[in-house]
Amino acid sequence: MTSHQNNPGEQGPAEAPAGRGEDLAALLTRVLSEADITQKQLATDAGVPYATLNAWIKRTRGTSRVEAETLRTIASVLNRRGVELTPREVFNAAGRAVPGRSDEEREQHLLKLYRQLPEDKQRDLVRYAEAALSLSRAS
Repeated sequence: MTSHQNNPGEQGPAEAPAGRGEDLAALLTRVLSEADITQKQLATDAGVPYATLNAWIKRTRGTSRVEAETLRTIASVLNRRGVELTPREVFNAAGRAVPGRSDEEREQHLLKLYRQLPEDKQRDLVRYAEAALSLSRAS
């Protein structure tokens, strides 16, 4: 008898634990020591207030309302520090399913990037978007 295996790209239930059965606090505690990075450094690099990150690690603040982009950023920061960690593992540890980016999330992300650009680059980006729209309409 063979057991059914999930498609690796398939989303699991939101309650699925991290690969090692860790919640977010345990996962962060473990990887912070592996990456030789402090909570303060992770908070700064991920754009999370230190007090918030510390509360997650101490389990005094829940993680159900953490923005998806924040969880992705934490995974990215830790990966740059040499920790092999997927966004799925971070989402699972937070007790959340890995969402695809919604239209609103994509728009917010684009707007955030746009606002960080100097004015001349903002104009370039608008011209590029107009050209891309024109091409998509011609297709």
